[in-house]
Amino acid sequence: MIKFLTPFEKISKTNKTLILTGWLVLLIIIWFAATSGEKHLFPSPSQVLTGFQELYKEGLVVHIFNSLKLCFISIFLATLISLVLAYSWPIPLLKSISEFVTKFRFLPFTGLSFYITMVIHDARMMQVWILVIFLTTFLTTSLIAVIKDIPQEEFDHAKMLKCTRWEVLWQVIILGRVDYVIDVIRQNLAITWMMLVTVESIVVASGGLGFLIKNSDKFMNTGRIIALQIIILLIGLGLDSGINYLRKAIFRYSKI
Repeated sequence: MIKFLTPFEKISKTNKTLILTGWLVLLIIIWFAATSGEKHLFPSPSQVLTGFQELYKEGLVVHIFNSLKLCFISIFLATLISLVLAYSWPIPLLKSISEFVTKFRFLPFTGLSFYITMVIHDARMMQVWILVIFLTTFLTTSLIAVIKDIPQEEFDHAKMLKCTRWEVLWQVIILGRVDYVIDVIRQNLAITWMMLVTVESIVVASGGLGFLIKNSDKFMNTGRIIALQIIILLIGLGLDSGINYLRKAIFRYSKI
């Protein structure tokens, strides 16, 4: 037991699983105990279970697929744009554009959505481009940081092999950091999934998990709200684990 409280102590996967299971059991016990009375702020497990049943009857699966579709389209388009901006960053003429785009990550998307609605009238396309614009700023920032962290020795090695400047860009930055790009996408996917629900609650015409949360919040149905939060968390963890597994499977000798 003492080793579990010792900093930097290495433990087996079995012990990690047991510790995680113990914390989950403790959390469930606290949940049952805290919601056992007549008055409680947090919904009881039975209310959350009822929320799951109601959501399923209202087409939960369809709304999940709508949200996943929006997520994948947005991250795909944002990744393409961000890669172009990041890979053009070493070029002096285009460097200022890439750095300028990264500054927009501090802007709230509520104001921008007003102008997007004036240009785009389709609800789904509005959601897509709101997400694409903001994800591009975060992805570009992360990708440029990856390029900056490349050791100078790798550039020197490419020059010793008589590579041209464009070959250095291709071999060292583009091909040499594909595994890092996938990891950046994985990290920013969490931002996508978090922002997606907010965007769906702003533009509700296309449905999705954000639409369900907004309706549940309107009627103060806390059981459904917590049920949706659990669903969103589990899907997000699943996406993160899936991309991480894919990266490790493709790039077995990656240093990250």
